[in-house]
Amino acid sequence: MNAVTPDFVPEVLETACEWTAVDVADPSRWTERLSPAEVAELEAAVAHAQGVSDNFLEIGKAHFPLPTLGPRLKQIENELIDGRGFVLLRGLPRERWTNDQMSLAYWGVGMHLGKPWPQNAKGHVLGDVTDHGKAPGDPTSRGNEIGLVGLDFHCDGSDLVGLMCLQTGVSGGLSAVCNSVALHNRLVRERPDLAAELYKPQPFDYRGEQAPGKPGWYLMPVFSRLGGRLFTRLIRPYILASQRHADAPRLTEKAVEALAWMQDMAEGGEYSVIMDFQPGDMQFINNFHVLHGRTSYEDDRAAGKIRHLKRLWLETEVLADRPSQFVNRMGTHWARKLTISRMDAAQEKVGQ
Repeated sequence: MNAVTPDFVPEVLETACEWTAVDVADPSRWTERLSPAEVAELEAAVAHAQGVSDNFLEIGKAHFPLPTLGPRLKQIENELIDGRGFVLLRGLPRERWTNDQMSLAYWGVGMHLGKPWPQNAKGHVLGDVTDHGKAPGDPTSRGNEIGLVGLDFHCDGSDLVGLMCLQTGVSGGLSAVCNSVALHNRLVRERPDLAAELYKPQPFDYRGEQAPGKPGWYLMPVFSRLGGRLFTRLIRPYILASQRHADAPRLTEKAVEALAWMQDMAEGGEYSVIMDFQPGDMQFINNFHVLHGRTSYEDDRAAGKIRHLKRLWLETEVLADRPSQFVNRMGTHWARKLTISRMDAAQEKVGQ
């Protein structure tokens, strides 16, 4: 946890990783298109992995050979950690691959980018982002379970977060990313007092997924520094929701002001870009440098047009060290039983 003393003065960090909307306006800068040869290599790797095991948890990098695409993914991993911080991979043949083939290809690509990280108390290491029927006001609901409404800019709990589009809805559901490095540095330059406040531990709501007998909230700074690196953990709705717990620390006026500043600046458009997911697209984001969100969307269940993404949380090998609060949760109750979440396009659970 950050050791923030009364005389702590935050510093501008990792300026090479800053970008504005103008810098990333051209989609070709962040879209990596798979070649026919790479798609064929992925198809062969899927077939090979299926011959090893039908349990994704038993499929690692070694079981998913990518002799040509693998080195390219390593370059992408480096760019995610030390560069722009986000990428869109396009080219998986969704029109002819089953959900399981798509999910296994996505899992295999993920294993070349890092190690899986549990996403919730169910131990899901491959999750589903779709309408689970939970209302936004439900104190146990999480972003991947809430359908239709837009989601504020936020970051998840791992080094990298990946999303793969299985299916789009009728309309909307655009993905948005925002450069949190640029936000941090601007806040440091303009309001160092607010930046310093966000280096202090803030209460986050556990959304009902805490260990038995433990508080319904936890403490974590929004900003952390290790060496010259910036680490960000921002989920404003969860921070605000922590105040429903009587035993949670109260947010200071400066913290509330700083969170509002971050929200307003992220939504302002100067440091963000919107992309339209197509079926088969894979997006990977550096959680510490890039916030993500989405626009509202519309489903049509009768027509089978239901927005459905798969999600990975990954621990990258490129990042050699990280603050203790960002260590993989393999030692917590979230990892007691790792599972694969499987939901079909009609949102019916077909297995765990």
